[in-house]
Amino acid sequence: MKIVRLLLLLAVLVGGLVIGSLNSQPIDISLAFWVLQTTSGLATIASLLLGALVGGGMVLLGLVVPLYARLRRANKALSSAVVELSGSAQPPSPFDGR
Repeated sequence: MKIVRLLLLLAVLVGGLVIGSLNSQPIDISLAFWVLQTTSGLATIASLLLGALVGGGMVLLGLVVPLYARLRRANKALSSAVVELSGSAQPPSPFDGR
């Protein structure tokens, strides 16, 4: 599994280097009161990374957190049901009182 991760990391690194080297035109990105001067390859890679982070955050907040809260409530309900069952239903005593 570690070799697969290493190969994937190497492929992404090579892809980033190829994108950066093939897109070396200078561009200006105007942000209200600030102008960012960069190359088009770097801007492309940064926008892809930012998009992946924003998308991952949206999935985390929209899907993972609510499901985790639902799982927590279900576990709490299950544990309270187990406590109620174990407290009310006592097993019969082997000693019958004679």
